[in-house]
Amino acid sequence: MPSMAEDLIRYDIIIQDALRSAVRKILVEVNRAGLPGEHHFYIAFETTAPGVKISNRLKERYPKEMTIVLQHQFWDLQITEHAFEVGLSFGGVPEHLYVPFSAIKGFFDPSVQFALEFEPGKTGEELPAEFRIAERDLDSVEEFHARLETAVEQAEEEEAKTASAAEDTAGDAEEDKEKSEADETSTEESGSAQVVSLDAFRKKS
Repeated sequence: MPSMAEDLIRYDIIIQDALRSAVRKILVEVNRAGLPGEHHFYIAFETTAPGVKISNRLKERYPKEMTIVLQHQFWDLQITEHAFEVGLSFGGVPEHLYVPFSAIKGFFDPSVQFALEFEPGKTGEELPAEFRIAERDLDSVEEFHARLETAVEQAEEEEAKTASAAEDTAGDAEEDKEKSEADETSTEESGSAQVVSLDAFRKKS
């Protein structure tokens, strides 16, 4: 069986971009005419992907990925060539999300069981400069956190060594004190014995 040739056209990337373009067209139509019938969407995306803009509150709650629902309560839906933004409520708190299409992991319309899956970041399209800057910033933040964790670990190790040395010093000091007290006691006992011996000698004389 002949070996498979290398895919130089990159059909996988072309298909991914075509499907992202389909999601964009769907959202544009919804923004124009609203959701028809029972249609509604679940959209999953990586919260750490370049260009994603969500509040710190949502980042803490969804550190890697999150899924949003576009059905009844959403507002200010806007679609650009590379991203969409929308207003949603989370626990009664209004939030504004900016999501690049390149960050999307999945698109699902449960009303008709239509689903698309994506590999975030796998695109042949050139990302806007602000997305690339965001990616570099993310790398810088991760590098900073790595250095910070290393520094904290080193500080904890030094603190542990210092505490151990202090305990050893305290132990040596306690031993010296006990030895000194023992020597004093021995001296006192020795002095008392000499006095007794002297008194006994005087009585005999």
